[in-house]
Amino acid sequence: MEKLQTTATVLIIPGLREHVSEHWQTLLEARLAKVRSVPPLQVDGLSCSARVEAIQRELERIEGEVLLVAHSAGVLMVAHWAARYQRPIKGALLAAPPDLHAQWPAHYPSPQSLAEQGWSPLPMASLPFPSIVAASSNDHLASFDAAGAMAQAWGSELVALGAVGHLNPAAGFGPWPLAENLIRRLDH
Repeated sequence: MEKLQTTATVLIIPGLREHVSEHWQTLLEARLAKVRSVPPLQVDGLSCSARVEAIQRELERIEGEVLLVAHSAGVLMVAHWAARYQRPIKGALLAAPPDLHAQWPAHYPSPQSLAEQGWSPLPMASLPFPSIVAASSNDHLASFDAAGAMAQAWGSELVALGAVGHLNPAAGFGPWPLAENLIRRLDH
């Protein structure tokens, strides 16, 4: 299969569950010609600061333009990274951002445990690069309204995905072809 060409290097930023072989981000990484991925953390897995530093380390290895593709808590990591660092970014696809004020299912870390690890308060300033927040109408980690509020605060375009759950393998994703279209739009 021919690789998807982009002018910018795409940096994949997974959420707290790291890399899962059947996740759309992992499948997308295999499709892209110019791509890097933030590696899994061996220690300090819930530390927001450690995750932001991991993003910065990967960005320091990339020359030229960069597109960020983040999912779930990876979206929150991008907001924290943008509040701390000043590197030009061509654009960001921010998929299924979780709401730190919501009640999450028991098998996820609690928003309280994340707050203790530096995730709160979430930076809500306008991002200094074009961005698209792609949100579900039935995500168990964030209501569509909460995702919309994040998009508005960050100056992001909001794309309504419909009822796609948390856009992960448990919700049936797998391949997510729309991601490629949104990346092309940001890469123009």
